Amino acid sequence: MLLVAGLVFTYYTTWAILLPFFDASSPIHNYFPAREWAIRLPAFVLVVGLSGIGFFVGSTIRKENRKKAQKAKLRAA
Repeated sequence: MLLVAGLVFTYYTTWAILLPFFDASSPIHNYFPAREWAIRLPAFVLVVGLSGIGFFVGSTIRKENRKKAQKAKLRAA
């Protein structure tokens, strides 16, 4: 897993940071998608990840509130 993370980091760093310094006719450009995707892809992953975390936290809070409401209802009865 660490090896995969290292490879992804190296690929992305080369793609986003080093690629602009190579000439546009360089064959290294054939190994990478368009540079606009270097921003779009991480932004999409970030939005999906934060949405998932928000959904998880929201559902956990809702479940806890339901449990508290049931306990309060049982105590009142």
